Amino acid sequence: GSGVIYDNAGHVVTNYHVVAQATQVSVQLRDGREAPAVLVGSDQDTDLAVLEVRMPDLPAIALGRSDRLRVGDPVLAIGNPMGLGQTVTQGIVSATGRGRLGVSTFENFIQTDAAINPGNSGGALVNARGELVGINTAIIARNAGIEGIGFAIPVDLVRGVVDAIVRDGRVVRGWIGIRPQSLKPEECRQFGFPQGSVIVTATYRGAPADTEGIRPGDVITEVDGRAVNEDLLARIAALAPGEPVTLTVRRGPPFEGQPREHRIRIPVMERPAQAAATS
Repeated sequence: GSGVIYDNAGHVVTNYHVVAQATQVSVQLRDGREAPAVLVGSDQDTDLAVLEVRMPDLPAIALGRSDRLRVGDPVLAIGNPMGLGQTVTQGIVSATGRGRLGVSTFENFIQTDAAINPGNSGGALVNARGELVGINTAIIARNAGIEGIGFAIPVDLVRGVVDAIVRDGRVVRGWIGIRPQSLKPEECRQFGFPQGSVIVTATYRGAPADTEGIRPGDVITEVDGRAVNEDLLARIAALAPGEPVTLTVRRGPPFEGQPREHRIRIPVMERPAQAAATS
């Protein structure tokens, strides 16, 4: 696997799936130095992990901004594919905001045609100025056996997750206990739902949504008065435990007749560990 030196304090960022099954982790630098690393914390929901290594004079990477990336921007992927350390591949940004890939709970990937292979996972995606704009993940390409389609976790997401792990050892997220599924554009048009609406496929028994009456088949169109835009889980995750959230729900026979609109206020709780990477 690969990693990125995040700061001068010795924090190294990599993918969660790189270290998930590891009993020992060591970090090797380009100059040949090697040292054991300890796991500070991980976040399965975004497939990120933070290690700490004790070494002097660590060359921390400069952080860029992924929200400024545009399709066609040149990028470089740096990593350790197939054990070939410090391999650099070149490409462009093929797309931004890629989701619904089934890789992690909160998906907002940068897509690139820079070659990303097994061993690149956790490595840097940098812009033309050498600034970190993403953390590469080879898990999709490895499973699908495809070429020219690589993905990276945007640095704007990485920054928040890493800072929370360094500060608290974990990421605290809001949760109400539902499993949503995005409706296709043609379904929204056919049944008169706003684009981006989601349908509840399941609720966790005893979770806040279940207690307040959310049930499978409900179509959620708004969160606190704003359109869902398919980012329901991320919007709720950004809320602090204890805050309430108001969902606008259309309920009726499954896509039959005229759905009735309800506004349901739900208390947000901290996302339990067993819900990670599932809802």
